[in-house]
Amino acid sequence: MRSPTQILVDALAAVVGSTHVLVDPDVTAPYGTDWTRRYRGAVTCVVRPGSTEQVAGAVRACQLHGHAVVPQGGNTGLVGGSVPGPEGAVVLSTQRLSCLDPVDPVDAAVTAGAGVTIAAVRDAARHAGLEYGVDLASRASATVGGTIATNAGGIHTIRYGATRAQLLGIEAVLADGTVLTRLGGVRADNTGYDLTQLLAGSEGTLGVVTAARLRLVPPDPPGVTVLAGVAGPGAAVDLLRQVRQRVPAVRAAELMEPAGIALVRRLTGLSAPLASDPPCYLLVDAAAAEEDVARLSGLAALDRAAVALDPSPRGALWAYRERHTEAIAAAGIPHKLDISLPLALLDAFRSRLDDAVAHAAPEMACEVVVFGHIGVGNLHVNVLGPTEEDDRVDQAVLRLAVAHGGTISAEHGIGRAKRPYLHLDRSAAEIAAMTAIKQALDPRGMLNPGVLVG
Repeated sequence: MRSPTQILVDALAAVVGSTHVLVDPDVTAPYGTDWTRRYRGAVTCVVRPGSTEQVAGAVRACQLHGHAVVPQGGNTGLVGGSVPGPEGAVVLSTQRLSCLDPVDPVDAAVTAGAGVTIAAVRDAARHAGLEYGVDLASRASATVGGTIATNAGGIHTIRYGATRAQLLGIEAVLADGTVLTRLGGVRADNTGYDLTQLLAGSEGTLGVVTAARLRLVPPDPPGVTVLAGVAGPGAAVDLLRQVRQRVPAVRAAELMEPAGIALVRRLTGLSAPLASDPPCYLLVDAAAAEEDVARLSGLAALDRAAVALDPSPRGALWAYRERHTEAIAAAGIPHKLDISLPLALLDAFRSRLDDAVAHAAPEMACEVVVFGHIGVGNLHVNVLGPTEEDDRVDQAVLRLAVAHGGTISAEHGIGRAKRPYLHLDRSAAEIAAMTAIKQALDPRGMLNPGVLVG
């Protein structure tokens, strides 16, 4: 007699073909572990549909046989939102949804499958003389569907906004297998509820994104990258304000600290970025003409900064920032706490952060590594030292962020990691409204259970 799991596997194979239903534990194991290695779950099997119709068929099969579904793109998430919980689930990989239509240069838009990587979208836009506004260090593996599910921001959020701001339309499969398609991309559309925006940031709990119509933007002219030493986050905010007064088209503004730079140098062998080791680093990338660069020279804070105009030296400065996540992971399994704060309170938060971590886990030797998109108040707080299961530090950092007027998630989502703390940031009425939406679209709780809301 066939087991319930085998019956499900056979049903899924009838939809997508047996070669695209993975059951070998050695093969499925990576699908059950998120990028941080902190969150792991039980994978019933992995199904890899190649079309929206196959996604719908796979979701219906899972509903029929009572198995939860966890949508997964590049699995670059950092809060456990793209892997099953210990109760197990079917992982629905969207990586075969890799169709990328030709760029529409008139509409400045492109339609991309959920499995298309951000790097591929950016390359296609560039070849058409345009640019995609979302960029992040994991661009080679992060996918369109995953970045929509988390409303990812990235390094250009200060200039173009997060993923939600790039969405002109979406296609998704709901929990009962119904397909929603609105990919027309009409810019002036005020016809009822905006389901595209509802699905953005829903972390796979309301539907499986299969494709999206993405807004593209004209490319900025060649620019300048500046790496400056500053006294702290407050000084970085002040210097950024001065830079923006002189160079309006700031594309990125990143904060780094010596602890993170040291980890990057240990991993890569890079030399010190500046002649001295300041308390804090501000990395700014801007579209700038010669006269803009000349105006920057009047800032005393940039006297000892590294300034690059050509692509190769600019990339060399960016390496210190883009290798942070990799370097931290090489040092251990981090507690990653992605928060957002009012710019005026960044300094106050940072001045209390180390003490809050030490007080939460006094018996541990914790290392705090902070970096982030300072232009939008987004700090990535990484704590090395606590065990994977020990969440005392997580709670302390998130409570400190909220106490300073911030949020517990800026761009990585809530996932499994922050679900217990959602009440710190959202009122009971807000959580009830979100839960009601979840119950309306997924009454059996089959899509990504345990993530975001119950």
